[in-house]
Amino acid sequence: MKKLPPKKNRFKKGQSGNPKGRPKGVLNRKTIIRKFLEAEEEVKNPINKEKEKLSQAEIMTLSMIKQARGGNVRAFELLFDSAFGKIPDVIHNEKKINLSDKEIKKRIKNLRKKINK
Repeated sequence: MKKLPPKKNRFKKGQSGNPKGRPKGVLNRKTIIRKFLEAEEEVKNPINKEKEKLSQAEIMTLSMIKQARGGNVRAFELLFDSAFGKIPDVIHNEKKINLSDKEIKKRIKNLRKKINK
């Protein structure tokens, strides 16, 4: 059982544990980042070569596309993971296969024959 602090040191009812905490109206990091990523700028789109008003997020995405097209594998992976979802490292097979040791050895032998053809 957890031991509670002495009664005199416990918070009074209705009193905050951090009375001087973050002031109202102060933005958190997530809100600030979103604000800057949504800020628009007129730039030349590297794909269609036209001047467009793009958000910072769109400009960064176009930059990653350019890097991926230039052979940057990490940029390619990040783009594809963002667009299509990350491919799982492990595929779970729910189907149980019961094979004897003899049957497993036979299948391995057959696979080796196919590979060596």
